[in-house]
Amino acid sequence: MTSDADLPSTIAEPVEHTLEIKRSIFLTHLAPVASMEEADAIIARIRKERWDARHHCVAMVLGTHADRQRSSDDGEPAGTAGVPMLEVLRRREVTDVVAIVSRWFGGVLLGAGGLVRAYTAAVAETLDVARPVHRRRLTAVTLDVPHAEAGRLLAFCHTWVAAHAGTLAEPEYGAMARLVVRVPPADVATFDADLAAATAGAITPHHGGTMVVDIPA
Repeated sequence: MTSDADLPSTIAEPVEHTLEIKRSIFLTHLAPVASMEEADAIIARIRKERWDARHHCVAMVLGTHADRQRSSDDGEPAGTAGVPMLEVLRRREVTDVVAIVSRWFGGVLLGAGGLVRAYTAAVAETLDVARPVHRRRLTAVTLDVPHAEAGRLLAFCHTWVAAHAGTLAEPEYGAMARLVVRVPPADVATFDADLAAATAGAITPHHGGTMVVDIPA
């Protein structure tokens, strides 16, 4: 298994940024997406909303390991828009993201090199203002807790995950209070030991599967 450092990040919400070069306007829309179909729907919406732009160039990267990628020059000279945009996403190690750069021509030709620099800068500057979301592999540990103990155990879990880069789901309340803690796989034994110490062994943890979890920066 690869380390969490090998997992590309994503972004928290859509973001836009405008760049003007020699009177040409480059308006970038960057959005998190879960599928190619969702990305295509966003591209179609942007094309409709910005119908007067000459070009809507696209780059997208999807998949937990950034293994699905696509780009389009949309009428710009081949290789001057989509591929440079895609290269920025690759270099910045992000995934589940679509970038659409809408260009309004300002009357001054930029040349192939100028276009590459412009589309590269458009996406890079938009990523600079986006809120990143990092990803980690975490193992689910479920605790069924008597209601009388729920407050104390919830405080324990909050403190523990803050110190060990884990996460805590919203509690569920039924016959018992259910707490779901997501723990780095290497720290599961440590969590179990700390839980046993905090509860004198009264609470039995139930280990679930390991999955990739978004961790807002």
